[in-house]
Amino acid sequence: MTDRAFAVVRSGALVTVQDLGRTGYAHLGVPRSGALDPGAARLVNRLVGNPEGAAVLETTVDGCAVRPRCAVTVAVGGAPCPVTVDGGPVAWGSAVRVPAGAVLDIGRAVRGLRAYVGFGGGISVDPVLCSRSTDLLSGLGPAPLADGTVLPLGAESAVRGAVDAPPWPGPPDELVLRVRLGPRDDWFTREALHILATRAYRVSSASNRIGLRTEGPPLERAITAELPSEGMVLGAVQVPPDGRPVVFLADHPTTGGYPVVAVAREADLAAAAQAAPGTMVRFVPTG
Repeated sequence: MTDRAFAVVRSGALVTVQDLGRTGYAHLGVPRSGALDPGAARLVNRLVGNPEGAAVLETTVDGCAVRPRCAVTVAVGGAPCPVTVDGGPVAWGSAVRVPAGAVLDIGRAVRGLRAYVGFGGGISVDPVLCSRSTDLLSGLGPAPLADGTVLPLGAESAVRGAVDAPPWPGPPDELVLRVRLGPRDDWFTREALHILATRAYRVSSASNRIGLRTEGPPLERAITAELPSEGMVLGAVQVPPDGRPVVFLADHPTTGGYPVVAVAREADLAAAAQAAPGTMVRFVPTG
């Protein structure tokens, strides 16, 4: 291990390495994975002079703390949170130079759930199937961070381009998911489809990187037979036996045996990554 690395001082609730995911392997049963809020991951990389697809840290709720072994440029974005270097406050959403041996602490999210930490040079763990992302469902990629974990960094660019007023979207007060009904909407009653389109749900605390689970009125099925396992896509709104919709996120399974009533637009899923438990959810059919 070279000095271009950092050690984990405080691992937080769940911190993983993520890039933009591994595409093209669903036929092998491998999910896409990658940053749940890819826009935030791209922006922190741009701020530190990396390619947008470089590997970053994704934290959950209470952040983490790391100690770089070398001086490195860092940017923290995604969910707004306090950021300190050796106890002194530094800017969130901007490039910050962290000296070798200093402790960079990413605090608890003030709003939203997931913060992203970009390091100049990117996190240089070995790629698996063309991605450095941690996949919680399949176990591919590096394990979630633990205290004492040491991760290597790539070579930092000597030139960092300007990023003017990056458009950091705020975590949603209400999560609106535009959906296209199908492919199994005919497995549900007309009343169930009306409920889906008009009633409010809330984000469940059981949500994770695999899926956003909801609490609210159950959807009644018109067809109660067993459904053979079939392919699942990012954003699929699957309805398990309890009738409460589950929106599949980056670590979702590639097949499943419960009916999919609709599919959410991928553009809306970054907001889902930042929707804290209790956030109101509305499904809006778009035809």
